[in-house]
Amino acid sequence: MYRQTEIISDLSKTPPSEGLEGADMIINIGPQHPATHGVLHLVITLNGETIKKVEPHLGYIHRSIEKMCESLSYRQFIYATSRMDYLSSHINNHGCALCVEKGLQIEIPARAQVIRVLMDELTRIASHTLWWGAMAMDVGALTPFFLAFREREMINDIMEETCGARLTMNYMVPGGVMFDLHPNFQKKVKEFITHFKNKIDEYDELVTDNVIFRNRTENVGVISKEDAISYGMSGPSARASGVQCDIRKLYPYEIYNQLQFEEIIETGCDSFARYLVRMKEMRQSLSIVEQLIDNIPDGEFQAKTKAVLKLPKGEFYSRVETARGEFGVYIVSEGGTTPYRIKFRSPGFSNLSSLDHIARGSKIGDLVAIMGTLDFVIPDIDR
Repeated sequence: MYRQTEIISDLSKTPPSEGLEGADMIINIGPQHPATHGVLHLVITLNGETIKKVEPHLGYIHRSIEKMCESLSYRQFIYATSRMDYLSSHINNHGCALCVEKGLQIEIPARAQVIRVLMDELTRIASHTLWWGAMAMDVGALTPFFLAFREREMINDIMEETCGARLTMNYMVPGGVMFDLHPNFQKKVKEFITHFKNKIDEYDELVTDNVIFRNRTENVGVISKEDAISYGMSGPSARASGVQCDIRKLYPYEIYNQLQFEEIIETGCDSFARYLVRMKEMRQSLSIVEQLIDNIPDGEFQAKTKAVLKLPKGEFYSRVETARGEFGVYIVSEGGTTPYRIKFRSPGFSNLSSLDHIARGSKIGDLVAIMGTLDFVIPDIDR
């Protein structure tokens, strides 16, 4: 057995390794690491501090949701999608309900359509505020995280009163929504509109115009419009590279074609452009909520449907715009009470495929800023 001093003495006599100066180094980030926004494992090849390759390893929380849905009824499977992108659970459920309604050719009451859109846009704001706080914290600013949760809590309180839950609300049903709005809904949403209009200006003052934040995100993580399209990117991540892909504009559903709002497009193609798109989208979502809150029509909140739903034999597809991009629902029916096959097109999976391309040539310290602006929710990727 060597004594400690003898070990140190032996190591000091060891000649330095030759030829290591230009060698690559492989490091692992995750699967459990604060920089990965979930249970994601990245194998990164570095040359010095420069990224040469990023290889994502997935599946740590894969639950086989698509296969699971094939044994659930057309009412039940909708709520499995709440557990995918859990920050867009309302919108995921909405996409599933639209697909079932397309197959059954159900006409949705006007009141239900407005309620659905209101819930979708409140969900988008809640998701983007949480992203803003987490993104700022990733690059070293702690205060925004607490401010973001202040606004998010107001939305969660509104959701809880009407839906009975704060995260996975399970509120959308084939034909409309499960319950009518809470009597306090309009009052509390108006209070939130007044509150948030001022606070979003504070967000810009605190982070958007911060010179340190700009240096960490401008010209970092660049992806061109052509490459964004090639990788199948969607949502704010693609629109920051000049791609017009907002499903609410391209393939309007419910009452989106009756609303006044802009599709936010930036051409910076970098991390800061992706940040700007989401910041501006919050203002657009707030405008949509403002247009609708005093114009909720009277009437039924749910169309009359059978207790047991059977889709006719065939294939059906619907798509919606979640906070992270295009969410597609594909159902193959053989005429029974459960789907023969279900496939979900989740935005996070396609957006993650671009990470290696975006990160190559960047510094390892920039990787967290790049991932933050791509806004990954890992269950949406793993499914």
